[in-house]
Amino acid sequence: MSAHDQLLVVIDPVARRSDGESVRIAKDVLSAGAEAKICLPGSPEEFCRALARRGSRRPVVLGDDRTLLRAVALLHRERELATGALSLVPIGAPDSLEIAHALGVPRSTPAAARAVLDGRVRRLDLLVDDSDGVVLDELQVPAVPGPTSAAPTVWGTCRSLVRTLVRPAPTALAVRTHRLRVEVDGVLLTDVDTPVESLTVRSVGGAAEVTVHPAAASPRQATARVLTVSGPDFRYRADGRVTGPVRRRTWTVLGEAWGLTLPRD
Repeated sequence: MSAHDQLLVVIDPVARRSDGESVRIAKDVLSAGAEAKICLPGSPEEFCRALARRGSRRPVVLGDDRTLLRAVALLHRERELATGALSLVPIGAPDSLEIAHALGVPRSTPAAARAVLDGRVRRLDLLVDDSDGVVLDELQVPAVPGPTSAAPTVWGTCRSLVRTLVRPAPTALAVRTHRLRVEVDGVLLTDVDTPVESLTVRSVGGAAEVTVHPAAASPRQATARVLTVSGPDFRYRADGRVTGPVRRRTWTVLGEAWGLTLPRD
């Protein structure tokens, strides 16, 4: 039997607790089509240890987007993403599988498990930061929270009064901005003297598509391989996870850095 047919199936403990039936179906399909070693880690740490000890077996993870991110991050830290491919059988609530489905993983458990056995490897870009963090889908720099001193009932009264007077809502009070310096491939896109409402980044075709939304101007867009954001302490959201505060962070796009097994066209 070839190494391709030898699987290491690592089941996320959350998936096992939340949907045992889907886990059973996935195990049955995978075991029927390949030699599958099943691992049942009890914690994220045990999950990573099991994946790290996979040997020559092809890794398959059962879980949601967090499971996929954990696996990709581990393989990136081991510098082993370029060799082989990762497979995912998505198990979890729909809103916890948005990244997996956006990447092309089937929604149904049997279809995803069959794709592990009969699919093809698609090479995907990866956004990597200078602390070895990874981004699979989207990076966002959210705005600083606005004033929170007023009680909700007060704001409701104000909005009602504004509607009664038929005047524009006082949106200036709700504007949330950052003072950020954004550089793309060493070229300045915006500086700290320009208030920025948001920054979004996606890796497409081996490059980062960067969109900056100034508070009082049209969006500024650029394509680059390296993005550096600096300024007063800011938090950022990567694949739904909030990180920070930090004062400087650099992200680099690695084209076709990792492989994911998907259904054949």
